[in-house]
Amino acid sequence: MAMQPWFPDAKLGIFVHYGIYAVDGVPESWAFYLGQVPHARYMRQLDGFTASAYDPEGWADLFARAGAGYAVLTARHHDGVALWDTAQGNLNVVRHTPAGRDLVAPYVDALRARGLKVGLYYSHSDWNHPDYASVRHPDPPHHNPGINTNPFSAPPVGAADDPGAWSRFLDYRDAQVGELVDRFAPDLIWFDGEWERAEEQWRTGELAALIHAGNPRTVLNARMLSHGDYATPEQGVPLQAPDGPWELCLTVNDSWGFQPTDHQHKSVRRLVRYFAETIGMGGNLLLDVGPREDGTITPEQTARLEGLGAWIARHREAVYGTVAGLPAGHHYGPSTLSADRRTLYLVCFDPPRETVAVRGLRTPVTRVTVLGTGTELAHRVVGGLHDVPGVLWTDAPHASDVDPEATVLALELAGELDLYRGPGLA
Repeated sequence: MAMQPWFPDAKLGIFVHYGIYAVDGVPESWAFYLGQVPHARYMRQLDGFTASAYDPEGWADLFARAGAGYAVLTARHHDGVALWDTAQGNLNVVRHTPAGRDLVAPYVDALRARGLKVGLYYSHSDWNHPDYASVRHPDPPHHNPGINTNPFSAPPVGAADDPGAWSRFLDYRDAQVGELVDRFAPDLIWFDGEWERAEEQWRTGELAALIHAGNPRTVLNARMLSHGDYATPEQGVPLQAPDGPWELCLTVNDSWGFQPTDHQHKSVRRLVRYFAETIGMGGNLLLDVGPREDGTITPEQTARLEGLGAWIARHREAVYGTVAGLPAGHHYGPSTLSADRRTLYLVCFDPPRETVAVRGLRTPVTRVTVLGTGTELAHRVVGGLHDVPGVLWTDAPHASDVDPEATVLALELAGELDLYRGPGLA
C-alpha cells in the first residue's frame, strides 16, 4: 500500500500507554512476565481501574495544543486486557473493572472531532490467553532468547508445540483486530510483540489483508514485519534515517505507562531537540505519556506537551509541509526543507555566537530571517573554488531574537536546494 500522505506530514504523534498497570504503577505487562510482581497481584489491578476522571476530549485538546497530528492508544497491551467491549475472550475493562465502559470509542470520537488521526496500539502477543503459550519461535532473536522458555510465551520445557491451540489463538487475534477495524476504522494500527514468533507463525499477510479489506487506508507500522508501512526506532534518534517513512517512539520520562516514582522527565528543551532532530531526518516523533488509572495525565507530562507545542507554534513554517533537511556535515544542527525546496530552515540549539555557517551550499541565498521574529540577518559567502562552493556565513541573531528552546533561521534560496557533496579539490 502507498503510504497515506497525512502520516509524513503529521510530524508529531502522541503515544498513550493506558491500562490496568497504572493502578499500582508497575511496568505495563512486563511486571508479571519478568517476575517483578506475581501474576495474581498484577491481575488484581483490574479491581482498582476506575477511569473515573477519563476525559478523552481533554486529551484531544492537549494533543492538539502540543501540535500533534495523530495519537496512538494502547487498545490492548501484552497483558491481554482490552480497553473496549470485545466479544473475543473475557478480559476487558468493560466487564471486569470498575471503569465499566468502552474507553476506545470516546477516544476515537474526541480525536476525530478535533481533526486528529486515530491510532490504536495492539499487541500480537497476549500473555494471558490460554492458547498463546502453545508454540515456540523457530529461531529466537539474539536479544531475547528467553521467549522460548518463559511460561507466559512458550510451552513448558519438554512439552511439544500445539499447532491447534496456536491456530485458535490466531483466530482470536484476527477477530479482535477485525473488531477494531469494523468499529473504529483506525487511521493507523501500531502493532507490537512481533519478536515472540516468526513472521510465518503470525500469518501477517492474512492479517494485513483482513485490515485492508475493512479499511484500505489504515497505516501499519513495521511490527507487522514485511507488511508494515514505516519503521519504528525506539527511545533514541538513529544516526542514519531508516529507508522510507519512519517514526521515533520516545517516552517523556523513562516509563511508557504511569509509574509514580519515575521523575526523570525530559525538559521541554530536550524534547524540542529530539523533535527537531527527528523531523530533520524526515521522521515523525511519537511522544509517549502514561495517564494515571483515573485517566488524568500528570501535570509534569502535560507541561512537557504544552511546552513542545508552544515551540512548534512559534516555528510552524519549519515543521509542517517540510521534508528532511541537510545531510550531516553541512550545518551543526538539524534542518528542514520546504516542500518546494526553496527555503531551508536551520535549527540552532544553543545561542549562536558571531556567525552560523553552512557548507556545500550551491544555491545562492537571497535572504535570511529569524523565524518567529522576522529579523533579517546579514549573510555572505567566503571562499570557494571552481565546483566547490564557499562557506555561507550568517551573522548571529541578537539576544532578543534567540528562542529559549531552539532558534530557527529561514534561508530563502534563489532556486531549489543544490548541494556539493564531494571531497574538494586535491
